Amino acid sequence: MTAPLSFWGGVDRRSGVIIDVHHPQHGVALAGKILVMRAGRGSSSGSSVLAEVLRNGRGPAGIVLAEADLIISLGVLVAAELYGLRCPTVVVSDAAYARLDHGVLARLHAEAVGDSLTADRARLDIQAPPEVAAATDRSEKFIPRQTGRINSA
Repeated sequence: MTAPLSFWGGVDRRSGVIIDVHHPQHGVALAGKILVMRAGRGSSSGSSVLAEVLRNGRGPAGIVLAEADLIISLGVLVAAELYGLRCPTVVVSDAAYARLDHGVLARLHAEAVGDSLTADRARLDIQAPPEVAAATDRSEKFIPRQTGRINSA
């Protein structure tokens, strides 16, 4: 994404298409893609839209952010708890984010130990902050292997 995205009012919960007419990627479908964006944008209700998009099978295969976003994280966790659905979500450093080649096929792979993001043969190590790792001994439940397309179009 070339701009932050709000799921509330920005994404159609049934189709998973970006409907915000002011967003540069208006009309792009999120289904099956790895959503890469610096940060999410706004409304706390966005977590419910993200959970519904995932429930409808029209959500992203994974999400890569450069800034932590509690709204997106909550939507992913709700989809996992209520519907048993997974959408791996990671936060990478600014340096790692800059190295991502948007638009290439990528494989998002995360494990409780030794997290990594591999895109076009480049591997980026991702380390959870110690306070997150200590608080989530069930993290492997929420971050399975996924394959999708990094989307910035």
